[in-house]
Amino acid sequence: MSSKKVDEYLAKLDYPLKKELVFLRDVIMKVHPDITEDVKWGGPSFYYKGDIATFSPRVKDTVTLVFHQAEGLSAGEVLEPAPKGKAYAKFKSMAEVKARTKDLQNIITQWIKLRDKS
Repeated sequence: MSSKKVDEYLAKLDYPLKKELVFLRDVIMKVHPDITEDVKWGGPSFYYKGDIATFSPRVKDTVTLVFHQAEGLSAGEVLEPAPKGKAYAKFKSMAEVKARTKDLQNIITQWIKLRDKS
């Protein structure tokens, strides 16, 4: 379920890829009914038995989704490894968002399965 706090944050957000970010938010929230969201680390963040990922709207040329604990996730077409066990999913356009939606959903599903095992 989407949060009022994130709705309010997005209503005020001046961001060149806002439509893409909002679309991705919806994609993530629909993966599992127990995913929650809040505003943390400067952007909308998603949780399921821990921090899944956070949008970084400070990056203006791509919608960047930072996966905080990416160990055990297969990169597929979406994830780029980053330091300290993190990974990034970056999207430059709505066409790219739509082309990689299924891969992103698969990564979120992997996250959930890993958390359910621990």
